Parts: sequence; structure tokens; C-alpha cells
Amino acid sequence: SLLFHMTQTEVCPPSCNCKSLGEMKGLQIDCSSRKLTEVPALPIDTKRLYLHNNSLTSVPPGALDSLRSLKEVKIFDNPWNCDCRILYLKLWLEDISAPSLENIRCASPAPVRMKTLRQLTGNELGICKRLLPIKCLEFFWRDLILIAGAIITLILVAWALKFSKKLVCRINL
Repeated sequence: SLLFHMTQTEVCPPSCNCKSLGEMKGLQIDCSSRKLTEVPALPIDTKRLYLHNNSLTSVPPGALDSLRSLKEVKIFDNPWNCDCRILYLKLWLEDISAPSLENIRCASPAPVRMKTLRQLTGNELGICKRLLPIKCLEFFWRDLILIAGAIITLILVAWALKFSKKLVCRINL
């Protein structure tokens, strides 16, 4: 049991307080009220995660994906920046702990200040700049093909009209 305890303390983030929930049950990781500005590296067998009352503004995409056995998460009372980057946290919480979306309030930007994460719409999250170039390129090629098609069609119609006028003229003669 001593060895078990030692391996658990090794994986415990230095800024947090970790408690074993009994053998095979996982860990309770308490990182609340530590003035954290980013989510620390967390042990995979985290069952309960307390990150409330810190200075977290966002969570990097994928940062919490390894926590497969998580049963409880408290992440409220942080100055969340609810721009495009909050989308990962919102979607992750919808899967893991939907009720906690009610407790998480945005601190910035101004238009969404004090709104809960649940209330945020796609429009408010803004267009993700990272996704923009790909989308623009897709639209560019699609539009280019449509425009080229329209031009070719117009040329064919104009040519057909010109040809049909010559034909009409010849018939009249």
C-alpha cells in the first residue's frame, strides 16, 4: 500500500491536493483556490476534479480528453474568456457534466460577460480564425467553378444565338 501511495503522489500535480478514493477507485484531485492560470497535467485515473475558484480563462483543446474515468468536475468561479477557444470546454462539459454548464459564467468578452456557458450560441463564440482560411479556400474553389461554369454557359448561349441568326438569315435568302 505504501508503494501504491507513492505512485499516486508522483502523478499528483504539484499545485494540487490529491487523495486516493481507495484502491482501484481513482483519485480526487483538488486544485481549487490555487490562483491557477492553466489546467495542470492530470493523472489519468482522476475521478473527481476540482478546479473552481482559480484564474483559468480557457482550457487548451484536448487537455481533458485523457480523463476517461472522471465522475465529477467543478470548474466554476474562474474568469473564463468565452471566445472561440471556450468551445472545447463547452463541448467537453456537455459530454461529461452538462449541469455544470449552468455554473460557469463568462468574464469576457464584454458582450457575453456574466452569461453562462450553456447560454452561449455559435454566433456569440465568434468565427474561429483558425478555421477561417480552410473555409475561405473551400468557398473560393466552389465559387470559381460556379463562375467558370456560368461564363462557359453564357459563351455557348451567345454562340448558339449568333449561329441561329446566321441560319435564319440563310433560310430567308
